[in-house]
Amino acid sequence: MLRLTRKIKNCQETAATLTLPWSDRVRSRLRVQLDSGEEAGLFLERGIVLRGGDVLSSDDGSLVRVMAAPETVSTVRCDNPLQLARICYHLGNRHVALEINKDQVRYPHDHVLDAMLQGMGLDVKVEEAPFEPETGAYGDGHGGHHHG
Repeated sequence: MLRLTRKIKNCQETAATLTLPWSDRVRSRLRVQLDSGEEAGLFLERGIVLRGGDVLSSDDGSLVRVMAAPETVSTVRCDNPLQLARICYHLGNRHVALEINKDQVRYPHDHVLDAMLQGMGLDVKVEEAPFEPETGAYGDGHGGHHHG
């Protein structure tokens, strides 16, 4: 079994991929199967958060690129910054993991939360998409996740 022990910064080379949902990309110890079918294990330092595109290395130098798996999410698009802030406030007040972008918010699909936002006059779209939520101010030592 391939033992993946380190996250490599700024690495463009890879030979294998590993597609994981968000719930597995926050785990430091996990038995996984690479997209090729090969068995592997995550043996990472505690607190490491994996993002789509990150590269992991094994002790023998094998490289594996992490891919964010599509998940069922709810997406709200909004071009009004104040309304977007209100959406984030109401969802964050319920301790919901949020992916926040310039003109949209995405969260794990929940019909109750969808109904709350629809009650605010918003259009909520349920879709399959990679989910890359904020990790918080102290998450993974990077001050959260930022989108361009």
